[in-house]
Amino acid sequence: MITDVLMRVLIDHISKTYTDRKGGRTEALQDVNFAIEENEFVVVVGPSGCGKTTLLNIIGGLLRPSSGRVIIEGGRLDSKPHTAIVFQDFALFPWRTVLKNIVYGLEEQGLGRSEQLEIARKYVTMVGLQGFENKYPHQLSGGMKQRVAIARALATDPWLLMMDEPFSALDAQTRILMQYEVSRIWEETHKSFLYITHHIQEAVFLGDRVVVLSRRPGKILDIVRIDLPRPRTEKLVNEKTYLEYVNLIWGYVKDQAKEALEEMA
Repeated sequence: MITDVLMRVLIDHISKTYTDRKGGRTEALQDVNFAIEENEFVVVVGPSGCGKTTLLNIIGGLLRPSSGRVIIEGGRLDSKPHTAIVFQDFALFPWRTVLKNIVYGLEEQGLGRSEQLEIARKYVTMVGLQGFENKYPHQLSGGMKQRVAIARALATDPWLLMMDEPFSALDAQTRILMQYEVSRIWEETHKSFLYITHHIQEAVFLGDRVVVLSRRPGKILDIVRIDLPRPRTEKLVNEKTYLEYVNLIWGYVKDQAKEALEEMA
């Protein structure tokens, strides 16, 4: 029985410093502190090198913080994972078909074959890949590959789905279409999402809140609540309020870039 009600993730004063072989230290994150609430879409933006991916890897359990901790409140008693990650490079198994890529996590969970296929087909339909179940990754477009990666992550029924710049390798037109798809999938699944991006318009279009990080070491400059109606549609990008949010966040990022250039001068 699933008991994952009123869950939230607390990112509790996370800092991360890397040390190289010669003893040199690079501070990537500094005292990052916020929460991801139940059924919330949180986006993290900031300048290149500000520690966005480092933060995601710490929350996902792939990397240890130097200080601070990640707390999952309201845990779940079933065997399903709390988190799953969709990477920017798709990370599909080239020797597996679409369907077999999607069932990979279910195999690791030990589910029976019939249950694996039932779940996988549900998510094939959700991401719009009907008819491509037996295709291999090399036979798919970039957008279709990322749909497979999203379906594979969702199939394990994580509480928190994390996405690390998932559309950075896509052309501009496909990227916009995938933004609509991710917004729709979030509304259908009622999961919590943590989304990393450089793309400010994308952040505002998708997010309930946008966490703005400074240049390295990454620390929180602001957490902007995006008070825009859902479902999000293409008409939104012409709305005055949408553009005001974009300009607000761009102002933070622009100021960080200006400071970096002044230090280099």
